[in-house]
Amino acid sequence: QVQLVESGGGLVQAGGSLRLSCAVSRGTFSAYSLGWFRQAPGKERDVVAAISRSGANTYYDGSVKGRFTISRDNAKSTVYLQMNSLKPEDTAAYYCAAAAGARTDDFVVTLDVGYDYWGRGTQVTVSS
Repeated sequence: QVQLVESGGGLVQAGGSLRLSCAVSRGTFSAYSLGWFRQAPGKERDVVAAISRSGANTYYDGSVKGRFTISRDNAKSTVYLQMNSLKPEDTAAYYCAAAAGARTDDFVVTLDVGYDYWGRGTQVTVSS
């Protein structure tokens, strides 16, 4: 069974930065399209950023565009989310996910139903 383990969450002041990591094991990392999602208390889980199998294409939610960067390192089987200029509204549990069924190497999966494997999440709290 594919396993995803997130790390790097924590408490940070507004305007600060964090880098989340997600290590993927027991699977073929290069075969997955990858994504980061977040869920705040009482809200739905939403996509934050996603990256294609090839790494050539990315997607960002409008609320994080220009502040967050998703990247992948196939040699380390790890996907990252660099978060800069953090805001209190970024406070949430962050989850990484892997999708095995992307149509092409350059296709970015943006819907949570398109993902097959999920991590347990890491908490990010941004204080004002």
